[in-house]
Amino acid sequence: MKKQLYALALSLSAVWLSPAWQATAWAADTLVVSARKDTLQSLIALALRNDASQAQLAAQSSALRETAVASATQMDPKLKVGVGGLPVDSFQFDEDPMTNISVGLMQQFERGDTLELLARKARQQAEGVDWQIQARQREVANSITQLWLELGYQQYAERVFRENQRLMSEMAGFIRTNYAIGKSETQDLLQAQLQVSRLDDKLQASRQTQRKLISQMSEWLGAEWLSANASLAASYQLDGAALDAVLKSHDGTRQFYPLLVQHPMVAMTDAAILASQTQADIAGEAYQPQFAVEVMYGYRQANNMRGEPASDLLSAYLTVDLPLFTDNRQDRNRAAAHYQVGAAKSQKDLLLAQMNARVNALLADRQSLAERLARYQNSLLPQAKERTQAVERGYQNNTAQFSDVINAASDELALELERARLTVDLSLTSSNLAFLLGGEALQSIAPSLLKPAPRH
Repeated sequence: MKKQLYALALSLSAVWLSPAWQATAWAADTLVVSARKDTLQSLIALALRNDASQAQLAAQSSALRETAVASATQMDPKLKVGVGGLPVDSFQFDEDPMTNISVGLMQQFERGDTLELLARKARQQAEGVDWQIQARQREVANSITQLWLELGYQQYAERVFRENQRLMSEMAGFIRTNYAIGKSETQDLLQAQLQVSRLDDKLQASRQTQRKLISQMSEWLGAEWLSANASLAASYQLDGAALDAVLKSHDGTRQFYPLLVQHPMVAMTDAAILASQTQADIAGEAYQPQFAVEVMYGYRQANNMRGEPASDLLSAYLTVDLPLFTDNRQDRNRAAAHYQVGAAKSQKDLLLAQMNARVNALLADRQSLAERLARYQNSLLPQAKERTQAVERGYQNNTAQFSDVINAASDELALELERARLTVDLSLTSSNLAFLLGGEALQSIAPSLLKPAPRH
């Protein structure tokens, strides 16, 4: 009887825990990556098209560009209509020669090049929003990639649990049959049934997580996509060859600024610096005088002192404000504008330092994960298999319990899932690095990001 149980337990471990099966599973996952690569890219492209935040930012950019045109236009002229010199005792327009009905136009002109500078600032702010759209695209694409990898891991774990549950159910049925005829022990049957129930719970938890991940994707892919894609085949691995090539070109250095300065977030700070410098130029124009021109025409109905019709009147005025007392306004505004330029430059330096530190932290994680993954493949999993085989031999020779066989097989299965989890974490880290460094590493994951942002 024990030999029969041993054979079934051995089949369980042989199917799921042998090096041959591991090599097959690894190759299968590699094939999934190759087969589903276009699917991931198509999901990213769909998410970028459906992202409402990009439409909002594009509208802001268009609004700023329209503002730039409006800012470069002089103020509308002002029309003045009035009555002057009207006698209050009679209110007659033809009684006093000083009485006139006046119509005039006044036009005010901005100081120096203020209008041109205001338009330039608005355009620079619009460029900053355009770069914000590019940064949003990277954020969305990275979020989809992260969810994709997590979904792939959960699907892989479900396959492992489902097949292991099937084999364990066969073992439980075999033990139940022999228990009915008195050839199996109670604890062996209970142990097998408990293992089946535990695997069933893990299967349910995995499916719940998968539904949650797919639902999270619908934030960018839409409710219609969610209804049509209740199930989605994903993978938990990314091809890191392009990222390795990028990192190899910077081997031995911890400074990645040449790559980071091309990131949209850094380009946004550059646009903010230019806008701040333009604002400083606008503050400098406050020292220029402001002009206003006014022309008035006065119509008179009364006669002059000689009894002749009084001549109409024409008046012209030039108004100039003189910025003579600049200590508390112009000087302060210009100083504040220059401080804003310095603040914007410091913001860029801070952002680059933070991004470079994040890259180095991710590199440390990546190296550690790669080392741990190699340890699992070269040491832990082979040792766990040897332990399983030793326990199975002990069970065959009546020196080990059936529960020991189950525990050994469960431990090896747990190690295999931990190996897969490390692979996911390594891919997640590589994805974060690719979206930070850009270039070929980013193109290998989401080539659609290299296209210009759509204008709305």
